Amino acid sequence: MFLCSYVQKISIFAANYKSKGIKNMKKNVLFMSLAVALMLTSCGSKKELVNCQTENKSLTESLQSAKEDLAAKNARIASLEEQQKGMQQLLKAAEQKYAKLQESLDKSLTNASQNNVSIEKLVDQINESNQYIRHLVEVKSKSDSLNMVLTNNLTRSLSKEEMKEVDVQVLKGVVYISLADNMLYKSGSYEINTRAAETLSKIAKIIKDYKDYDVLIEGNTDNVPISKTNIRNNWDLSALRASSVVQALQNDYGVDPKRLTAGGRGEYNPIANNDTEQGKQRNRRTQIIITPKLDEFMDLIGEAPKTE
Repeated sequence: MFLCSYVQKISIFAANYKSKGIKNMKKNVLFMSLAVALMLTSCGSKKELVNCQTENKSLTESLQSAKEDLAAKNARIASLEEQQKGMQQLLKAAEQKYAKLQESLDKSLTNASQNNVSIEKLVDQINESNQYIRHLVEVKSKSDSLNMVLTNNLTRSLSKEEMKEVDVQVLKGVVYISLADNMLYKSGSYEINTRAAETLSKIAKIIKDYKDYDVLIEGNTDNVPISKTNIRNNWDLSALRASSVVQALQNDYGVDPKRLTAGGRGEYNPIANNDTEQGKQRNRRTQIIITPKLDEFMDLIGEAPKTE
């Protein structure tokens, strides 16, 4: 519209100068035409700039999303490596036990005539031991498989935004869910804020689905002393925060309280250096620790398989 108006002005200008001679009119028309051309070029450059800015924004968002996906996959790889390490240690212990039994058998074979050792009985003992070792490996594999399913179900239920403030790991057969304090609680308080409700409801659903697991809620703080009249120190704060989560899981989301334990570790279980603000922020956390019920797990391990 602006360009059309400008063209009209050129036409009026040409008419006004008609009486002054063709030569002067041509000069001025040429000048005005050059101005129009410069304006068209400017408009084109502006449009290209806007397009470039839009494309740059899209690429930036794609890069951020790719970084988030990469971080999630790296955490998943670390968890799997930890489980593999635990299995390797168990197998190594089993191999050492088998080697000792084999050594005992060899000695018995050598001294059988002197000591009147029943080789048949010793072989049966070795077979029973081998069967028990296989049983232990199966129990460990079953436990690891259940934990992996639990972890996958939990991470799939959380959104990308929630995963930025919730860290899920499996370490030595135990599932750790670590939640940032600024996501869970009101500032400087042990009261749970409304923003945490949706995340806690998803975690509670997973806990209720796995009824054979016990749940420990563990509060942690940084090393900055608390200055509240009704809270004596960081021990109090960490324990009160854990208790708030336990009561929310019980009262708001129906988790069986017999499965829940609340505990506070104060400032004495840091995972980062308290000398930096970022380190303090990582240390201010609440962990939901999900483990198989200890008595049932020990019974399962202690019950050796029947010999065929």
